[in-house]
Amino acid sequence: MTNAPSALIEALNDYVDAGREALLAARKTLGISELEARAIVSIAADPGIRPSTLRDCLGVTSAGVTTLVDRLVGRGVLRRELDVEDRRVNHIFLEVDLDAEPWVALRRFDAEMQRAVRDEPADASRVFAEMLRRVTGRVRARI
Repeated sequence: MTNAPSALIEALNDYVDAGREALLAARKTLGISELEARAIVSIAADPGIRPSTLRDCLGVTSAGVTTLVDRLVGRGVLRRELDVEDRRVNHIFLEVDLDAEPWVALRRFDAEMQRAVRDEPADASRVFAEMLRRVTGRVRARI
């Protein structure tokens, strides 16, 4: 057994690095932190998310998520709405359109990767996905 990484591991690392680089460039353009970017993407995936759920998604404290949301509300990126049934509860929504410039930059890498994968033969994608799921499952079972 060799310690040299396989071509597949190198390709997966390259994919991860390219995604990180694209997100870093988007964050610099938008003037937001990594945590802010993660929060924005999480809220886009779950409009009306409660602060406690966002806290759990981000792995921060309640105070941390409050500070983060306050900052993004102040910048016009997010808005809070009170729950109609329980006024103590609020829900968080995006005020920006992630499908429009400049915010689309946060998801551009994923969108371009999806286009590129669609251009590949369907059988190759299916075989690769199945193999990656099997390998990932084995690794998860060991750690």
